[in-house]
Amino acid sequence: MNPLPAHPGRSRRELLASLGWAALSLASGGGAAAGEAGPATGRLRLAVVPQLTPVEMYRNWQPMVEALARQGLNCDLVIHPSIAAFEREFEQGSADLVYLNPYHMVMAHRAHRYQPLLRDRRPLEGLLLVPRDGPTRTLADLRGQRISFPAPNALGASLYIRAVLARQGVPFEAHYAGNHRNAVRQVLAGDSAAAGLVRSTYELESAPVRQALRVLYATPAIASHPLAAHPRVPADMRTTLATTLQALARDPRTHALMQALQMPEPGAADYEADYAPLDRLGLEKFVVKPQ
Repeated sequence: MNPLPAHPGRSRRELLASLGWAALSLASGGGAAAGEAGPATGRLRLAVVPQLTPVEMYRNWQPMVEALARQGLNCDLVIHPSIAAFEREFEQGSADLVYLNPYHMVMAHRAHRYQPLLRDRRPLEGLLLVPRDGPTRTLADLRGQRISFPAPNALGASLYIRAVLARQGVPFEAHYAGNHRNAVRQVLAGDSAAAGLVRSTYELESAPVRQALRVLYATPAIASHPLAAHPRVPADMRTTLATTLQALARDPRTHALMQALQMPEPGAADYEADYAPLDRLGLEKFVVKPQ
């Protein structure tokens, strides 16, 4: 993947580093992004689950933030360096808007009554990936092996898969890699026997990476990641946000922008219909609370 063009006078490594620190500064309190956002100021704090590297997350989400600003909805984008740090964001109710995984939605609703606004119509599917030419053929073959996950509470990529392995009596060593990219690369490097991922993120990988891996297990389909709002966000702002993103998805000129957010076909989300049923899966004992 080559996410950035060449820059005269600076190495690509230097440019990536500078953008990475810029993205991280938003999460750590740099500038107006921290402590000043909120409906009362006319600016919304938007926190996004860091599925990919900070540079990739900023590159994918900043164009959407700029599109919303053109509609009079000003957001400060917050990219946290880890999923655990992101979880503290919604557990504390700091963010006005959050893009989060389905079980995070359950946690955020419990903590502060966040409400989902939009989700992609394509369901989420968790995958357990192993080396294509490796010996692992069944879940039982992972007994005693190291498995990489992006984070403990990633639903399709971790929670659901760990619950399945536990219920089948397959002990394993869990390694939390910080994001989906890192989890996959642990397998490619031979450091882990398998990695948990979601299909939409797996499809963002290059062809050589996908060809080097094989799907050992896939979860049932689940309602996909929603964009959710804290109750303090006024109804008119929520409506503007939803209609703007749906218009971006319909317009051929901006459809790619929504694809980058893994929301190419955004539709209305409903907590009771889409996410409340996750409470009945018995995943609570596998959740790791943010510290």
